[in-house]
Order: sequence, then C-alpha cells, then structure tokens
Amino acid sequence: MFPNHPIGARNTPPMIAERAPRQDSSRQTGVTVSFRSVNPATGETVATFPTTTPTELERALESAQSAFVDWSSRSFERRAEPLRRAATLLRERSGTLAERMAIEMGKPLSQGAGEVEKCAFACEYFADHAEAFLADEPAATEERAYTAYRPLGAVLAIMPWNFPHWQAFRFLAPTLMAGNVGLLKHAENVPASAEDLISIVRDAGFPEGVFQNIRLPVESIAALIARPEVRAVTLTGSTRAGRSVAAAAGSALKKCVLELGGSDPYLVLADADLDLAANQCVTSRLINSGQSCIAAKRFIVVESVRKEFTERVVEAMGKKRWGDPIADPSCDLGPMAREDLRDELHSQVERSVAAGSRLLLGGHVPDGPGWFYPPTVLSEVVPASPAYHEETFGPVASILTAQDESDAIRIANDTAFGLGAAVFTKDVARGERIARDELEAGCCFVNSFVKSDPRLPFGGIRESGFGRELARHGIHEFVNVKSVLIQS
Repeated sequence: MFPNHPIGARNTPPMIAERAPRQDSSRQTGVTVSFRSVNPATGETVATFPTTTPTELERALESAQSAFVDWSSRSFERRAEPLRRAATLLRERSGTLAERMAIEMGKPLSQGAGEVEKCAFACEYFADHAEAFLADEPAATEERAYTAYRPLGAVLAIMPWNFPHWQAFRFLAPTLMAGNVGLLKHAENVPASAEDLISIVRDAGFPEGVFQNIRLPVESIAALIARPEVRAVTLTGSTRAGRSVAAAAGSALKKCVLELGGSDPYLVLADADLDLAANQCVTSRLINSGQSCIAAKRFIVVESVRKEFTERVVEAMGKKRWGDPIADPSCDLGPMAREDLRDELHSQVERSVAAGSRLLLGGHVPDGPGWFYPPTVLSEVVPASPAYHEETFGPVASILTAQDESDAIRIANDTAFGLGAAVFTKDVARGERIARDELEAGCCFVNSFVKSDPRLPFGGIRESGFGRELARHGIHEFVNVKSVLIQS
C-alpha cells in the first residue's frame, strides 16, 4: 500500500558521538546505565547514550507543560505547518534514516525507506484531516448543545524498536494535531533512531517542549506515569509490558492505549488462489525479518489444498536471501534485533518440533557473528506446540491444517491474541463475511496481508491490547470528549 522508495549506494550515516555513560542517580544502585546502539549484524556497540538524569527529567516535564499552553491554543493550520515540513524532511533524509535502522536493528534498506515514506504520508494525512476529525458535533437537544474535543496535555509514548520511526510518527502526528504534547520513551536498543526523530521534529519548526525524547530504564516508567504532568500513556510492545503499563496507568487513573503482540492467523480456503495466498503469506511473515506484531504467524490451510500450499511456501521462503543490510542492500531479511530474541525464537522452534511439529526448512542458528536466523517453516503444528499458541517474533512460518472452513475459523480464534487476521478465497463475498463476522481480531483483511494505514483504525482485542491508533478513531483517544450546553 505504501511503495518502498529505492535507495542508491550511500555511505554509512555518522552515529552521534559516543559518550561515556553517566550514573542514573534515581536508582541509587551504583550501576552505570546507558542506552546502547548495537549493530545486530556484527554484535558490535556503535554508540552509547546516557540516561536522562532526574534533573533533566524535571526540566523536560516543565518544558512540556509550558509548551502545551501555547501549542494547544494554536489553530489547526498552525499546528499543521511544522507537521507538513516534517513530511518533507523525512523524504529528504530517507536514505540516511533507513541506513540508521539497518545498522541499529537490522531492517533491510528498502523496508526502511518504505517505513519513512509511510511516516511522511501520516504527517500529511493528519495535517489535512485533523480539523474535520475534531470539529464540534451538534447534539439534538432542546437547548443549543454540542460535543467538543479538547486536548489533554502531555501524553507519554512508550515505543518499540521494530519500527522505530513509524511507531513514533503514528502516535506523534494525530496526538500533536489534537493539541497535545508528547514525551517519547523509545526502546533502549534504538537510541540513535530516537535522536534522528527528535532532530526532524526540531528542524521542522515545532516549538521547544512539544515533543521530547526521554531515555529512562523500564523500571522508572511507572513513576513517570504517576507524575501529574503526564495525562495519558500509549504503549506498543509485548503483552507483559502492556499489563505493567495498564496497571500503572490504572493506579494513576489515566487513559492508556495498548497495541501489543499478536499471533495472526491467515486462513487459506479450498478455493483460494494458492499462488497469491503463498506470496502474501510469505511476504507478511518476513516483513522486518519477521519481527512485526501484525506479521502472518499461523497459516491455517484447508486439508484439500495443504500439500500444494505448503510446497509453494517452502519454495518461496527458501528463495529469500538473508544477510547484513549494509553489506548486502538487496537482501530480503536482516538479522534479528537482539541476541536474546533470536535465542528465544530458536527455542520456540525446537520445542515445537519436540511437541510433534515437522521442520521443513531452516530451524538452525547460523555460525558466525550477528543474530541471524534463516527463514523457517514448520508444518503439522499441533496445539501442544509453542508455534500454535505463542507469538513467534521472527522469520518462522507455522502451517496448521483445518478440515474445512468452519474448522479453520475455529483454529484461527483459538488464541489469546486478537490483533490481525486474513482470509484467502476466490469468493470475495464469502471472504468478507468471514473477515467481518467470524474472525475475532481488530484488523481483518481479505486476499491481502494485514497492514496499518493512517486512514484505518489500528489495534487489537484480548491480549493484543485495547484502544485504537490512526484514522478518526485514533485521534479521538487522547482528547477530552466534552459536552457543552448553552441555555439561552
């Protein structure tokens, strides 16, 4: 939906100069804390960044409060001006930003450029539509009355590493256009990408304090959520992190939006176009080297076409090239972002095989440096397998067999998650019925892989979280829905 921009050969972008990590006095443990930028293709530390000190945090919160007074009083057009400039800067810096992501978390260059373009589109979309989304809505009462949407204040965004710019901008664009200000707590392994993001915000002309980067360890987040300056919080991350943030926000009586993990089912029915289905399933499964919440995780295939579909998937997965995105810009997938993530994925594969799943492709840890994992296919995945119930966050496709349509729907819904789902069938009306009425997930697609789009609300149910991002629904999450009545 958002084409990747081609990138020519470029020099590796300069990292922010490495500085000595400083003590985090708020923890009082004597342990040196810093955010590290590590190249997952080599395991080498490229740069370190100091954590935010208590004094710096106080200044940031004061700056956010001061900025909110001015920013919330501006017209929509005045808020849109720097957002449109941010879109221009994103496109101008696309190659450098993509290379930074490749170095810092292993994203293939073409996918990094596509991510940047998607951020630019989101900026323009909300610059164009926020005023209409937040317009006063008249009410049918005896007196003159209406609903107004007013900003809340500072919103804390706890963002993940896998889409270091997109996750931030899909929060930033609607939230700032609503008149709020933002505090970014980015993932600890993408500190350079976070600094790039802040540079774009600054260079686009946003006032000081409107959007700030705060480097804090995870154990400090609950205390930050409790601060009166923070009015709401959003998290994209694991289900475990979501529970912690929801508990902290609930304790402080603050609104939160959670976009958590997923184990997205893709149903392949007997009448599906198998070439299309295999292509879309494999494409989705390997986006960002398989490290995406809405990647296809479970391929649920009706028995009558299981053999033919499996052959196509194994062939397509086997043709994908993996490597260092900087050394090989045309590779299809890079390394996994962290060693612990690679090791956990491999453990899930081994435990799934031990439980009865068949390993058809991959499934081994390559020799040499870096945190690579090859495209892997498991078939005959049974409920006892981790690949059936757990989220496999990496390039592992799990093929499950269903007897018919109703059985496929049952298996698809047999999960604690509910983020995305897809169904493949030549009968479009049938597919739409299943997507709309039968699949239990927040985003359901027909004959296409699941993707986020600024024009559509995005989010999940169950252990995939609650609340929505993007579109009109997303911009309404962090506003005061205010009833106003005037007695003449």
